[in-house]
Amino acid sequence: MGLLEELKKRRTFGIVSHPDAGKTTLTEKLLLFGGAIQEAGAVKSNKIKKTATSDFMEIEKQRGISVATSVMGFEYRGKQINILDTPGHKDFAEDTYRTLTAVDSVIVVVDVAKGVETQTEKLVEVCRMRATPIMVFINKLDREGRDAFDLLDEVEKKLGLRLCPLSWPIGMGKEFQGVYNLWENNVQLFLGNNKQKMSETIAFTDVNDPALDGRIGSKAADLLREELELLQGVYPSFQKEEYLKGDLCPVFFGSALNNFGVQELLNCFVEIAPEPQSKAAEERLVLPEESKFSGFVFKIHANIDPNHRSRIAFVKIVSGVFERNTPYFHVREGKTLKFSSPTTFLASKRSVVDCAYPGDIVGLPDTGLFRIGDTLTEGENLHYTGIPSFSPEHFRFVNNADPLKSKQLAKGIDQLMDEGVAQLFTLMVNGRKIIGTVGALQYEVIQYRLEHEYGAKCSYEPFSAFKACWVESFDNAQLEEFKKLKQRYLAEDKYGKMVFLADSLFSLQMTQEKFDKLVFHMKSEF
Repeated sequence: MGLLEELKKRRTFGIVSHPDAGKTTLTEKLLLFGGAIQEAGAVKSNKIKKTATSDFMEIEKQRGISVATSVMGFEYRGKQINILDTPGHKDFAEDTYRTLTAVDSVIVVVDVAKGVETQTEKLVEVCRMRATPIMVFINKLDREGRDAFDLLDEVEKKLGLRLCPLSWPIGMGKEFQGVYNLWENNVQLFLGNNKQKMSETIAFTDVNDPALDGRIGSKAADLLREELELLQGVYPSFQKEEYLKGDLCPVFFGSALNNFGVQELLNCFVEIAPEPQSKAAEERLVLPEESKFSGFVFKIHANIDPNHRSRIAFVKIVSGVFERNTPYFHVREGKTLKFSSPTTFLASKRSVVDCAYPGDIVGLPDTGLFRIGDTLTEGENLHYTGIPSFSPEHFRFVNNADPLKSKQLAKGIDQLMDEGVAQLFTLMVNGRKIIGTVGALQYEVIQYRLEHEYGAKCSYEPFSAFKACWVESFDNAQLEEFKKLKQRYLAEDKYGKMVFLADSLFSLQMTQEKFDKLVFHMKSEF
């Protein structure tokens, strides 16, 4: 099969939402319908002993939250689907922001009872900045929740999206009977009281068919007809071109936990979702159908297999065909590398792959050569953009709690910082190490992983800082004066770039006024 045929088969998307909206459960059910797993696990349950496939780290299984993006692939209806299940918790947002650079479309999950929450707003804003096509899945319809029209209004206002419902709920909570699927013109009903099982899907070309009353009762049928009529008057009809431009968002209703509405979402997704898209590099726009391979590292996972201390760099393929045992050019290092065991994923389960195409995510064994944002090509100097490190909001000194394990601690911190979810700063004045994170929960995760994966213990001390700013200078004399005056607040990041750890907003503003030939950046990519 040629490159163009393979491109048409690929669908790579991310699932994003606020914590607890049901994102990881939806991922599980998509894998189940795609035949990738035989039994869906639970994110957090006392009854179900199997944990979610995408939550493969020990701390994720214990906490019932996702702390790292998982990559999973499966085939469905002749299409190769690549899912990236992202953390919803704001403390792990940086991982999610970077993952969004590697997807071609997004499914946003909204809890029917809670509606649009703050983290969802931030993530959708990132998608809209990049004009990423979005589908919305309104989840947990088996529970009491908000009126469907009110919820759609809130999604439109808070997220700034134009919506187009392609399915509609029949009742909600205890009254929930099923969903009318406008995309395929059929009704799906729950079977009796056992809401884990669906009855057969019933096709209705005409919603006014009296047989509908016999199935759901005349009261529910009349209400459904009224609501569907109102829908047609209020919401635009679905146009694929508008969806692909990011201007129109299809909406599906369902209950991921009860396997309900998920297959309809998947069926529609494989038909309308975009194929691999072109991506901007600093030098030019790279098209997926180009014959020469290029790709970029958007995530690094340290210690994916604790028995072997293995480290994996996740590479999104942008153009051409990636082949095993073929030499490729590492642009930043200026080296040529060969990969004998590139892998594809089902969370922590890996299998070696001989070739991969644009849209695919490949894991490359990494001995410390890769950084997030690195580019691999067949020789061309390309630098893909838009994968920065943001200024952290929390800062703490990290101390060794077990002097006999200082080597393990240094190695563990070094590898975990490479994942890019936390950043390491070394004070220039005394060499003390500071960890900066977007959210405080990261410190717990780092502490847990250092102890359980590297056998090292650490403790923290507060360090008072407002922001980390990367310093760019256009005047050497002013830079030297700045270094003398602010030496207590200066550090180097992991890659030797100078960082000013401002202790307050006032201090930062005064410094910016006094040193007008220096530029203070809030992210590392400038």
